[in-house]
Amino acid sequence: MLTPQPQPQADQRLRGALAGALLDHIDALTTRVVADIHAHSEMYASERPVSGPDLTAVCRDNLIRALEDFGGLPPTGDFEQAARETGRRRAVQQVPLDTVLQAYRRGGRVMWQAMTEVLRGWSEVAQDTALEVAGALWETIDRYSSVMADAYRMAQLELHHRQDTRRGALFEALLDGRGHDPVVAKAAAAALGVPERDRYAMVVAAQDPAAPPHPAPVLAAADVWSFWRPRAERYAGIVRIGPRAPGMLLGILRRHLGATAGVSPPFARLAEAGSALRLAERALRTLTPRSGEVAALDERLPEALLCEQPEITERLVAHYLGGVLSRPVEREVLLETLSVWLGTGGSAGRSAERLFCHRNTVLNRIGRITELTGWSPDSGEARLGWALAPRALPGPAADTDGLSGAGPV
Repeated sequence: MLTPQPQPQADQRLRGALAGALLDHIDALTTRVVADIHAHSEMYASERPVSGPDLTAVCRDNLIRALEDFGGLPPTGDFEQAARETGRRRAVQQVPLDTVLQAYRRGGRVMWQAMTEVLRGWSEVAQDTALEVAGALWETIDRYSSVMADAYRMAQLELHHRQDTRRGALFEALLDGRGHDPVVAKAAAAALGVPERDRYAMVVAAQDPAAPPHPAPVLAAADVWSFWRPRAERYAGIVRIGPRAPGMLLGILRRHLGATAGVSPPFARLAEAGSALRLAERALRTLTPRSGEVAALDERLPEALLCEQPEITERLVAHYLGGVLSRPVEREVLLETLSVWLGTGGSAGRSAERLFCHRNTVLNRIGRITELTGWSPDSGEARLGWALAPRALPGPAADTDGLSGAGPV
């Protein structure tokens, strides 16, 4: 609780007399304070968001409470409550706290000017007594300002919490597919502070223990807007790409994120966030957990298809590569050779260059794969199966045609 400091009796009588004199002309004093605030603040002078009547009413109430407290007069209202109400009101109106505090200082200055005018007519008041009165007045203004500022900051925290809750709820509505309702899409755009139409991407990042606790700072450092929410041990985020190339986003995430993440193709409307989320999740499912890799769906479409049909994928692997996988001693070198051979379009010569071996060695290995699998390298179906099956395998064996894969099977 705020309590006035005890003062000598004569000083207290003087303060009471000064407060009473100003309260007798409270409307005129209020007009002077409002005019002074308008003269020194463009925001208040514009009367947006604080209207003239609003400022006048608040100033009048604050002046009464401050003068009663300063003068030790019987209070007609709660000193602290008036200050707290002003702080909350200006926080809701989004008036900067510095602007509000400046208005308080201007009000205190006008109050002191009015008091000096009264004191000039009281010739028996000594100068040192007047100075003590000035100090007491500014103590009152400082205490009043402190209570107001504390209430302002608390109201700001409450507003931010409510805004975050609203943003989160509307973002979840987008992810749930309700963005196709124009009302939801418009409200979400306003809450998130972005346009309904632009270029966006969805990112789903696993909450890896070794990764940073939240993806947002990584993008913010690159001046890229994003909004994230935790969802079942993952972070789901919408990223505003704008005119940038999608590769920009992948580059930032791969260099700095540290978490395993899937990225959707770009989309143009917030209403598409729900379907983009599902695509980003499919991209994430193609990666080995805690690998720290970042995958764009368009880079891993075959892997995404394989992930969606695990039983069929298991049969596909066994059907086309079962014989190779059953030979643990030969498996690694045969799969590596097959991957390079497919990536070079079936060229034994180019494959040999990449593998640092003789072309006959490549041909012998492909012959061995044919023997173990029963599939001819001249068969289009065999080549398709050989290209798809390794993408469902974990680790380096899944590297086919330059795309590192780590499937779930």
